[in-house]
Amino acid sequence: MSFAYAGCYTPNGGGIQSFAVDRRTGRLTPGALTTGIANPSWLLIQGDMLYATSELTPAGTVSAYRIEPATGALTLVNRADAAGGRPAHLSLHPGGRHLFVANYGSGTVAVLPVGSDGGLGAATDIKSDTGSIGPTRPADAPPGSFADSGHDAPHAHYVESDPTGRFVLHIDLGQDRIYVWRFEAGKLVPAATPFIQTAPGSGPRHLAWAPDGRRVYVLTEESSTLSAYGFEAGTLTRLQTVSALPPGFAGTSYGSDLKLSADGRFAYAANRLHDSIATFAVEEELRLVGHCATEGSYPRSLALHGDFLYAMNQRSDAITVFRLDAGLPRFTGQYIPTGSPAHLVFFG
Repeated sequence: MSFAYAGCYTPNGGGIQSFAVDRRTGRLTPGALTTGIANPSWLLIQGDMLYATSELTPAGTVSAYRIEPATGALTLVNRADAAGGRPAHLSLHPGGRHLFVANYGSGTVAVLPVGSDGGLGAATDIKSDTGSIGPTRPADAPPGSFADSGHDAPHAHYVESDPTGRFVLHIDLGQDRIYVWRFEAGKLVPAATPFIQTAPGSGPRHLAWAPDGRRVYVLTEESSTLSAYGFEAGTLTRLQTVSALPPGFAGTSYGSDLKLSADGRFAYAANRLHDSIATFAVEEELRLVGHCATEGSYPRSLALHGDFLYAMNQRSDAITVFRLDAGLPRFTGQYIPTGSPAHLVFFG
């Protein structure tokens, strides 16, 4: 049996909504709603455990739930301090014993130990982003853009290790930086080049690793661009930057989420306000294949599962379902009513 879980902003969403998944049609059938958690905007599944941020300020939390495989029911194991405010992203080290948290509100990243029961311990390492912030308006934004979020302070937005687990990258949107760490004995140690700058004011937001770990792709929020970087021995080298918006687009839009297909051949970028999914062929260079509407408003994130892509339309309170046809998303006509969906993950 396959299940899906949507983290939803409260009050509209009410918590974590579960679904039964029809792998043939992509249909999501609503099940139980797990309440008692505010703003679970990012979810992560590892084995039979589900981890969820609670995007609160000044102090956020991360909750650990055990999944009942037969029914999909969630049982709370424990709740840990996120070691910062408004945690926006979670990832797990490949070794499975450490959880990384990016705290947007406080501009910090933290390492939480994972216990033998899947529960979380208090942070064993916390890093604060210090230094200058970028300009409020990016130079490489579309003409007429007023996208200006996030350049008031450091804002850690994403953190993830490379496939080997030797290095960890984290993105600070407010500083227009990508930080590079070595991960040693459960601690984050600055790499030889501790960070690189993205374009001023661009607001880097999410990243995706190529399967072999030799390239990483970064989506910016305020410029709505997608960049490819080479990665070798802890060093990033920018290779290419392309727009995630259609040629000739003018006005305001915000890049939100980036997903790479399991085989690494396609990248999907979500655009808020333009309300679209940009599809790129991942070749020696990124090549824009086309755009499709998300059939909803303000897609906060995307999810891939089997032959389907799902868009979380935060402002129109629905998940929309797309079938992947030779890598291209085709709308199935399915709207899954869900209050303020932010993130979707799958089990089984």
